[in-house]
Amino acid sequence: MHRFSFRHAAQFALMLGLTGGLALAAPPARAQNYPNHVVKIVVPYPAGGTADVMPRILADWLSRKWGQSVIIENRTGAGGNIGAEVVAKSDPDGYTLLATPPGPLVVNQNLYKHLEFDPLQFVPIVVMGRVSNALVVNPDKIKADTVKDFIAYAKTNPGKITSATQGNGTTSHLTSELFQLMANVKLQNVPYRGSAPALNDLVSGSVDAMFDNLGVSMQFVKAGKLKLIAVAAPERLKTLPNVPTIAETLPGFASVTWFALAAPPKTPAAIVDKINAGVNEALHDPTVQARFATLSAEPAGGTPQATATYFHDEVDRWKKVIVSAHVTLE
Repeated sequence: MHRFSFRHAAQFALMLGLTGGLALAAPPARAQNYPNHVVKIVVPYPAGGTADVMPRILADWLSRKWGQSVIIENRTGAGGNIGAEVVAKSDPDGYTLLATPPGPLVVNQNLYKHLEFDPLQFVPIVVMGRVSNALVVNPDKIKADTVKDFIAYAKTNPGKITSATQGNGTTSHLTSELFQLMANVKLQNVPYRGSAPALNDLVSGSVDAMFDNLGVSMQFVKAGKLKLIAVAAPERLKTLPNVPTIAETLPGFASVTWFALAAPPKTPAAIVDKINAGVNEALHDPTVQARFATLSAEPAGGTPQATATYFHDEVDRWKKVIVSAHVTLE
């Protein structure tokens, strides 16, 4: 069985506790007056990637709706843990929020020996959108045009193909490891601090391949700087009908990255509901939908309760990937 460099996943039974913070009530006046000053959304990854661009689109829309500035602050490092810790220790008043892909919310507690925050205590607000992951390569480094050819090349060059990731424990890393497990190949993991720096090195040829979400990488594909071999969605995308899925070669393979908003522990339900309503309204705006389309993103939305359930389901999904490969983090 393929092994990769992580520690065994921990138990997830307490994940249902994500809904706990939703039970707290806020004085009506406090929620009605929210927001009355700047709202900060912490993104635990660098500027330029989908994790950064998507919340900026919504922050711009919410700023206009609320008549208050909604700003993005990038706090990078440790697979998203540094930024997540900042939010976890912030006042639960709705003025500091976390916008992130799965790592800090449903993955990292099972990959790191110690965290300075409890992911289970974040209050789920909403899933902003989903973007399919995909296998993209530098066309000068990898000549394969199909998944079958890529696997064949990897088998004849074990451990020589460098696979860039957004960082240890990110969806791009776990997607790469899932691919190695299912294809029975070995790639060389090269972790970065987000998609943007990883893509820069992929375009320059410093690394060979990447399992990235399509959000920002598509612009490089369209410019001919990267080659898109296959998408990791369960079925072919309507926007890319001629691009095969990885599952057509490796049945059952699927990896879609979601991007969610969460609040510090004990944030009152009335404030969470107001933020949730604002984001859901934004996601129905044709202008926002058009901007999401440029990221190959599908708007999501839903209630805080549905978001908590979704987080729980995602924990189980990634747990299966982690456990099946005897994951340990050095």
